[in-house]
Amino acid sequence: MTFGKRTIFGALFFLAGIVQTILLTVLPVEALRVMGDAWTVSIVYVGVGVAGFFGRLAIPSLTRWLRRVGVLRVGAVSLSLSALLLWSDTQAGLVLGLILFVFALACTEIVLNLYVLDHIARNEIGRFEARRIFLTSLPWTIGPWLGVYLQIAVARWVPFVISVTAMTALIICLRYSGFPEASTSLTVRRRSLNPLLYLYRFFAQPRLRLAWILAVGRSSWWGIYQVYVPIYAIQSGLGAQAGGAIVSIGIGWMWLVPLWGWLGERYGLRWLLMLGYASAGLVTIGAALLMGAPLVGATALVLAAFMTESIDGAGNSLYLRAVHPFERSEMTTVFVSYRDASQLIPPAICSALLAAFDLPAVFLAGGIMMLGMAGLTRYIPRRF
Repeated sequence: MTFGKRTIFGALFFLAGIVQTILLTVLPVEALRVMGDAWTVSIVYVGVGVAGFFGRLAIPSLTRWLRRVGVLRVGAVSLSLSALLLWSDTQAGLVLGLILFVFALACTEIVLNLYVLDHIARNEIGRFEARRIFLTSLPWTIGPWLGVYLQIAVARWVPFVISVTAMTALIICLRYSGFPEASTSLTVRRRSLNPLLYLYRFFAQPRLRLAWILAVGRSSWWGIYQVYVPIYAIQSGLGAQAGGAIVSIGIGWMWLVPLWGWLGERYGLRWLLMLGYASAGLVTIGAALLMGAPLVGATALVLAAFMTESIDGAGNSLYLRAVHPFERSEMTTVFVSYRDASQLIPPAICSALLAAFDLPAVFLAGGIMMLGMAGLTRYIPRRF
């Protein structure tokens, strides 16, 4: 990959990071304020996850009708409408705003992944994924805290305006990047646009299926961390800004992703993922048991985030190395649905747990899930 492409991709992923992270902690805090309790917030996120999944399946058709930059414009409009709805201070506005926010992120993620698949060689994917995550470290480190701070210290609307502005800048950057709409080498086109057919095609391939499940586990843990840590901070008396700071510090471990990526290349992604999932599971269970003391519990959660961040050294390499070039658009759409699954399954389980238990049960379940993912890493090919 040339220096010019590295610079462009760095700018694109940096801006995409701002779009998401500036609202990362703001949204669960807003949801708790409007809905009133953690159980209701979980139910809301279940509905958002279902809607997000079906909305994502429409994106391949949108890329054919509107082209990739057009899909990003649709995402920008959705993001703007999301901000307006979230300002309404109504339960219906909150739910619809979250759905549109998730759809906007899906548009951004799918389009950027398609450009990566077009312009990054397979033998460079592992190094690129570690570099990509490192390039987004700054927004992911300060964004969760900064969004809540700006909302409290300046005005409620500021984080939303920053997110929409970053999305607009991303579209402008991509529009003038010089990248073609699609790789000219991809001459084979799949005729069917039926989402059910490419869902079947995806999950019929064991390597794609494994990559998706492991991505669901990783993203689910981060979903629990990003949604329930702010709620834990508020309920334990630490406060909303402390919740944003805990999330920022935990995600801030991603500055070490180049190290994890190097270790993955040196010793194999299989071992990196196996140890990462196992250690994250054990420490998360420990954090759940220590939550009676707020500061100790918060420290343990940050340590659990450190263990989980090691998994990001592999990024999406398992998927990117397995997908066939002639079906990138369809398979990428299905693969990135791991985010929808991670926004649906954990809140569904957490809502059931919170109906009978206190908040630490959510993190206990997250730790057990990560241990299960560690077991699945045995099926990663040994050559990885």
